Amino acid sequence: MEASATAAKPVLRVAAICGSIRKGSWHRGLIRAAAEVCEESIPGLRIDDVDVADLPMLNTDLETDGGRGFPVKLCHTVVVIHIKHITFSLTFPPAVEAFRARVRDADCFLFASPEYNYSITSPLKNALDWASRGVNLWADKPGAIVCAGANFGGGRSSYHLRQVGVFLDIHFINKPELFVWAFYEPDKYFDGDGNLIHAETRERLKQVLLSLQAFTLRLQKKD
Repeated sequence: MEASATAAKPVLRVAAICGSIRKGSWHRGLIRAAAEVCEESIPGLRIDDVDVADLPMLNTDLETDGGRGFPVKLCHTVVVIHIKHITFSLTFPPAVEAFRARVRDADCFLFASPEYNYSITSPLKNALDWASRGVNLWADKPGAIVCAGANFGGGRSSYHLRQVGVFLDIHFINKPELFVWAFYEPDKYFDGDGNLIHAETRERLKQVLLSLQAFTLRLQKKD
């Protein structure tokens, strides 16, 4: 009976997005750890590590003609037609289309967000913008944020990301928060490849994932 109940539990797809494209990033390590935690002890969650490194910088000239952009002489005509009929038929470069599909298919999101200059990184902002073009694919889905950094553990980027999420209509969990104070003692938390090695932080990460799971299921029941 117990086995049947477990099998019937829905498996939620978590699109995990790292704001750093550096190979040894701590934040990429947090996503790897999240995938391991789900595999070990949260069977109802599946982490989809969505790499944003290949996304071109947002350029609306790339949103037409198969993602190649219209010739300059045609741009004005096309814009006028779209405005007149109030329709927006956008196509994107292949890397963007593939990224948008994975965001579309996700039940919820996990953002590993480094703090650059008190804010989120340009790769993360670029990804957020691409998936909001035309149909906003982030809308009405839950999200969670994890950070690592200095004396605030990357917390400023987390709060700025929450601000961006207001417009994108991402429903972030409020508790628990995970700010890893790794800057001054990196070897305590991560190995040389950026893998999380701190048991207490791993448990805190698990609690974030459990909260995200519960919140996602609660929102889905309301639909």
